[in-house]
Amino acid sequence: MKTLALDRSILGGTANGPVIVAKEALSFWGGVDPATGLVIDVHHPLHGTRLTGGILMMPSSRGSCTGSGVLLDLVLTGRAPAALVFSEAEDVLTLGALIASEMFGKPLPVVRLGPEAFAALSRAKTAEISDTAVVADEVEIPIAPPATAALDLNDADRAMLDGQQGIALQQAMRIICAMAAQQGARGLVDVTQGHIDGCIYASPANLTFAEKMADMGAQVRVPTTMNAISVDRANWQAQGVPESFGDPAARLADAYVRMGCRPTFTCSPYLLDSAPQAGESIAWAESNAVIFANTVLGARTAKHPDFLDLCIALTGRAPLSGVYLDEPRKARRIIDVELPERVDDAFWPLIGYLAGRAAPDRIPLLRGLSSARPSQDDLKALCAAFGTTSAAPMLHVEGVTPEAAGSARDDADRVVISRADMAAAWTVLNEGPEEVELVAIGSPHASLTECRALEEALAGRSRHADVTVIVTAGRQVISEARNEGLLKRLEDAGVQVLPDLCWCSISEPVFPTRTRSLMTNSGKYAHYGPGLSGRAVRFGSLADCVTAALTGRVPPQLPDWLS
Repeated sequence: MKTLALDRSILGGTANGPVIVAKEALSFWGGVDPATGLVIDVHHPLHGTRLTGGILMMPSSRGSCTGSGVLLDLVLTGRAPAALVFSEAEDVLTLGALIASEMFGKPLPVVRLGPEAFAALSRAKTAEISDTAVVADEVEIPIAPPATAALDLNDADRAMLDGQQGIALQQAMRIICAMAAQQGARGLVDVTQGHIDGCIYASPANLTFAEKMADMGAQVRVPTTMNAISVDRANWQAQGVPESFGDPAARLADAYVRMGCRPTFTCSPYLLDSAPQAGESIAWAESNAVIFANTVLGARTAKHPDFLDLCIALTGRAPLSGVYLDEPRKARRIIDVELPERVDDAFWPLIGYLAGRAAPDRIPLLRGLSSARPSQDDLKALCAAFGTTSAAPMLHVEGVTPEAAGSARDDADRVVISRADMAAAWTVLNEGPEEVELVAIGSPHASLTECRALEEALAGRSRHADVTVIVTAGRQVISEARNEGLLKRLEDAGVQVLPDLCWCSISEPVFPTRTRSLMTNSGKYAHYGPGLSGRAVRFGSLADCVTAALTGRVPPQLPDWLS
């Protein structure tokens, strides 16, 4: 048997099972069904594979911060992989496994291997993991125990860790310190605000965690906003949502409100009056919000997984690592984009989607886009789509975003996104039929300017009788739209504007059950929609969405700027 060099255990434990290899990162939220353990991301090479009981190998995770909640639920129901093996740094699934062990006594091993060992293990059919080694076929990989490096904690940190301020803060600080150790952090950093992603009812595990913390008396100590939830909190019963889903989803939201979180219920917290300033250290979860905050606002936040977001909000302290520091914010890949003439708003989510594929594991610098003068809504769409295909917490756009100048490292490599790449991605995101029964706008939540643009494009016309048009937006935006008469004009045109929900958390019957195919202007939802809804999806500009709303049909050709 060949013995390889020593590697690192991130979370200890024992496991054995078949080796399942994913050469491409996977988002557990929107990519894995917690009820079955099956991969539901139709764009992923493992689509249709059951992960339960397997030794899952992949470079890292990607996509949603809610993946930690999905993994926790899989662990608690016995549907999880037997172990996770990564070749790169990974936080989201690691945090889910840490919570399973720390709070529920159900360990799931997490191992990080170097290139040689990862390649050797990926060729094996089965593997066995212990606290000291990974053994597979004719290969043995020694592994060191999880990192326990001492952190530079202040007196207040130690008081929380020692339980002097209650069991909830002690548990939160234990989890923060464990994550800081595996990230290689030497200490913690103060944060000024938080944003909770774990309030989405992705699985019963989210509710179990939140109510357990609330029952222990947990209270946030920094201003903390809340992400979109899984029901319209005030109207879910009238909308016909089954009590078996609506009640726990509402209880989950209530648990976070009990802990002092602000019931903003939006996945676009950067549209709120509390949006952070450049250089401000914050603790946000929700992938699109994290990327926008770092990229466009110049604030500083890691892509905190669900559950860690609450722990940081309770303590006001986060691991001082990653993009809280200067050097990790630099670009390790330069992406030159071939800019077509006269692009429309569909260009930006398409480029975000492609940039994430071109830089799945590192921060990129996009060049060649400044002359197109993207708006804040364009950048919102770009960041959201980037977050579906990349694990990186930010990107830079030369001549556009505040930290782009001088952001490329000297050793950054280079790739190109060509018009041919754009056409190929457009085809991938448009596999649905020409006829649609639903138009989905607001992933992330629509801004006031997007609502105005929709109303202007409708120009007083009403939707087709067989097409449902739904916009999801935050409460603040809806209030502003109501005050200026915009909400009534949209409703008169047959458009539903829903609060609290986002397309990535919406379910039947609010999601119209008769829908066979839908149209969206969101690159994020075009990617996740088929797996989450079970429906075919078409992607295009806001103008394309209006055409679909009025006619029930989507033109099959590429957009003018791409054809």
